[in-house]
Amino acid sequence: MSATSLPSQNRPARIVSELAKPVFFVGFMGAGKTSVARKLARTCGIASVDMDTYLERREGKRVRELFAEAGEEAFRAIETDVLRELAEKEPLLVSCGGGAVLRPENRAILAERGYVVYLQVTADEAASRISDVSTRPLFRDLDTARATIEARLPLYEDVADAVVDTSGKSVAAIAREVRGVLEREGILWQRK
Repeated sequence: MSATSLPSQNRPARIVSELAKPVFFVGFMGAGKTSVARKLARTCGIASVDMDTYLERREGKRVRELFAEAGEEAFRAIETDVLRELAEKEPLLVSCGGGAVLRPENRAILAERGYVVYLQVTADEAASRISDVSTRPLFRDLDTARATIEARLPLYEDVADAVVDTSGKSVAAIAREVRGVLEREGILWQRK
């Protein structure tokens, strides 16, 4: 019998976990919100969604197009609607856009409906992780990014149930750390 035709009982069983409530990842662009949510989703057998990608599919336009055509305020209103929609679904891992914390109604949705993990990143680290800043309307240069992070820091900290510093860590290491936090808090557990 070849290695590719081994019976399925010889393969490790896929671990399937459950969430008590949605888990929202917040932080500046480049913090790893989407990558960490996807990694955690794969290892735990739960669903994840990138809020910006969901919004783009729903609206039929890219985020940068929405920003350019309608302006930031109109984009933020759509973002609030999408956040509310995702918060009402079955619990899943949601990577939020970097500015999702700007509106008070978004912060209320995050606080009331889910568990919030703030992935910390410096502007310099974020810049090293983002391959194409042209897709990021608010990341024009490093000084702007630093100022934006500094302005948003109190908002990220205010909504956070957990804070994870991502500097110098791999996606897998961050996902393991987040998983540990979620398990200790009773937000994530293995289905029996």
